[in-house]
Amino acid sequence: MDILALVLEILDTDMTRPEMFGWFHWLWIGITVAGTVLLCRYCKASDDQAVRKVVLIISIVVAVLEIYKQINYTFTVENGSIVTDYQWYAFPFQFCSTPMYVGLIAGIVRKGKVRDALYAFLATYGVFAGLCVMIYPNDVFCGTLGINIQTMICHGSMIAVGIYLLYSGQVRLEHKTVFKALSVFATAVTMAVVMNEIAYRCGLVSEETFNMFFVSPYCEPSLPVYSLVQAVVPFPWCLVIYIAAFTLASYIILLSAMLCKRLFVKRKVVIEAREDKKNKELIKCK
Repeated sequence: MDILALVLEILDTDMTRPEMFGWFHWLWIGITVAGTVLLCRYCKASDDQAVRKVVLIISIVVAVLEIYKQINYTFTVENGSIVTDYQWYAFPFQFCSTPMYVGLIAGIVRKGKVRDALYAFLATYGVFAGLCVMIYPNDVFCGTLGINIQTMICHGSMIAVGIYLLYSGQVRLEHKTVFKALSVFATAVTMAVVMNEIAYRCGLVSEETFNMFFVSPYCEPSLPVYSLVQAVVPFPWCLVIYIAAFTLASYIILLSAMLCKRLFVKRKVVIEAREDKKNKELIKCK
């Protein structure tokens, strides 16, 4: 018991709560950028199986860190004794948790329409979720060192994996890709709504905060911006607005990738034209 208590205390090591755009935040922005660049460089020599392994391994790492988070939020040490009190608000099925599950499934299923949809989700909705937290992490930072590292790895990996899938060509840069991703997102939202309803029917919401995807009509609105909509719009329409807004943001991610590819191709054509012109001039000189 003493050893277990010591382990729990180590996992709960304190730190000064990081400031937004402080040294800790900038450190993880740098790590995320470096990791993304390394993955994209690696993908030049990677095939379909290699990409799938990368997605699976990263998802497993994130899952292990999520298990640590759940342990940390469940067990505490008080006066040398272990106290168990699960924090239902930390149940691992928020929008930012879904890329972990999607990545695990995508790393297992065979190549086909299902995996294409899962990859599309990771490359659009996943990147959007990661960017939101990496740009504005103030709400996720806390005074526990391990949790801060866990959340930065979790959200940073969403950006890295999503861009990796786009760059490697595993996700097609075409408009209909967003509809493939939407099918996965809609499924996840439906699961969250069902969970919220079950929690309410079971009486859990009266004692705990259980608000998956922050769309529950039984909890106080807390999601930035969207909470303003929840305050004035009936629940079913709130849900429609929620899905539409997140889909639009994810579509913008896809459009940005399509634009980058177009600019890259155009630059490549210009460079090749210049090289061709130089070669012709050299031939004439000879």
